[in-house]
Amino acid sequence: MTEEEWMRQLFERLLRSKFRSRFHLKDKEKEYVREKGMEEIRAHASEFIERRIAPEKIPNDGKQTPMRGHPVFIAQHATATCCRGCIKKWHKISPGRELTFRQKEYLVNVIMRWIEQEMKG
Repeated sequence: MTEEEWMRQLFERLLRSKFRSRFHLKDKEKEYVREKGMEEIRAHASEFIERRIAPEKIPNDGKQTPMRGHPVFIAQHATATCCRGCIKKWHKISPGRELTFRQKEYLVNVIMRWIEQEMKG
């Protein structure tokens, strides 16, 4: 399966999830994205993944991603990239070891794809 096929199937599954599908960017978050631009939002997503998700051990795993306050946080809940438990369930990336460069890049791509879709809708 190609990454594009995986992404298409992932987003179809996310849309069917009652919990995941309830997250959307509000006008305030959309304005923030427009103001900062997609490159800066991607940089924020990379930083959040690096600091909050990528380490081998996360002392507050499951509680490290706020439910609001930044478009990336909302996207992380919408795409199940908010904690290592959700990442294991939805993305098949096991916890207990530091994420690789490729895994971090993949998670950021998922987040950004969701944000791009929200900005169009």
